Amino acid sequence: MWVEYQKTGSDEIRNFLIENYLEIVRYTAERMHMRLPGEVDVEDLMSAGLFGLMDAIDAFDLERGVKFETYCAQRIRGAIFDELRAMDWVPRLVRSRTAKVDRARKNLEMQLGRRATDAEICEKLNVDLGEFQKLSKDSRPVGVVSLDRKWFETDSSKDIREIDVIRDSKQENPLSELQRSDLKLLLTKGLSRAERLIVILYYYEEMTMKEIGMTLDLSESRVSQMHSSILARLKAQMQHREKEF
Repeated sequence: MWVEYQKTGSDEIRNFLIENYLEIVRYTAERMHMRLPGEVDVEDLMSAGLFGLMDAIDAFDLERGVKFETYCAQRIRGAIFDELRAMDWVPRLVRSRTAKVDRARKNLEMQLGRRATDAEICEKLNVDLGEFQKLSKDSRPVGVVSLDRKWFETDSSKDIREIDVIRDSKQENPLSELQRSDLKLLLTKGLSRAERLIVILYYYEEMTMKEIGMTLDLSESRVSQMHSSILARLKAQMQHREKEF
């Protein structure tokens, strides 16, 4: 069939060869996909690999005495790598500099048996500090993450996406607020109004003894005495209720 194809260039035979070796494309794409980020679609890799397979079929030379499976696997991998480089928004020069810095750092750490300093890496790369800082900056490019990619699968028909689990740092945790309120109530229970104010102003409002004294019309030393008395009573109270916790 190969002899006939190279003689005639028949599209029918070419399509048959593509279908016959398509499993190599699938196998190569899936193996490479295992080492790539989740946002890379294996179907895109297979599409690129398919072009590599077609190029391999057109360029294959029977006289070389090489198995086609061995030859086409390299062409498929090359086509997939070309597609990955086209998909990568970070310039190749930046990737090259990143690899250069990483190699120098790893070599130094293996020789020294400890973490290499910036000065040692500069000497290894034969660059000044300014150039090294530029290399380091290039080696930490901003990453792009898809918020629509799957976070984990569920039993329902709808998968959980990244955007569904993003933490909102501005939102208060209701449980933490409830625990904070309960703790405040427990600590101030049984205290007089002035004592409760001292606890709240000192520990929750983070005011100084002097500021609390001015607020309650008390001297700073008096506030300090009351604070010490309050702590002693609270300590005894907590020890008495230790089993409850």
